[in-house]
Amino acid sequence: MPDPMELPAVLWAACQFDPVDPSDVSMMERRRSEIMSSMTPYWRASFKTVPLEEVEYGRFDAFVMESGPRGSPFIGYDLSRPRPIAHDEGKPLSGTKAGGGAFDGRAVLDTITDSRNVVVSGLPAGFKLSAGDYVEFRMTLLTRSLHRITADATANSSGVVSLRIMFGLDTQNFNTAAVVDFEKPATVMMIDPGSVQAPKSWGDRSGSFSATEVFIYEP
Repeated sequence: MPDPMELPAVLWAACQFDPVDPSDVSMMERRRSEIMSSMTPYWRASFKTVPLEEVEYGRFDAFVMESGPRGSPFIGYDLSRPRPIAHDEGKPLSGTKAGGGAFDGRAVLDTITDSRNVVVSGLPAGFKLSAGDYVEFRMTLLTRSLHRITADATANSSGVVSLRIMFGLDTQNFNTAAVVDFEKPATVMMIDPGSVQAPKSWGDRSGSFSATEVFIYEP
């Protein structure tokens, strides 16, 4: 499997990025509900560009041709929340770690308390994380797990923070060797077949597509 691609360098107008939790609810007699969850939750997204100049449109065309079942997956993330909201100044994360050294958004997975609670270190002192922020756990380029933080949290003076996440981390495939990333936290996706819309009229030269997370096994 080829290395994943980056989203093309074009201007984006809109993005939708949502989790999918495969489940079924049955309404039972005597006012009882039976809920059954199955399979692994995953992410779906849709992206739409602004009207593009010809050069940018060429980049978009090349990207959607290459990122599909016959090509490469791509690294998808929520364009509206590319880093923790408390630190999003429209540029990559920076600063100094509490223990010294430059901070670029990457951190260390210290402890997996359970699948929904982890301890992360290697952050600047007082680094703030808010409910709705994203965090990525990455074992390799193609083995990534993307989660939402579900409760506000702040790193202590040593740059350590406890996070509650949703959905649960797959502890059979992810462990404390994973890199933690808060800068453009992402997952591996492929464009949904038939979803690309790319009119080439002079009045509207914008493009759009939807995509779904893919799980890629790397032995």
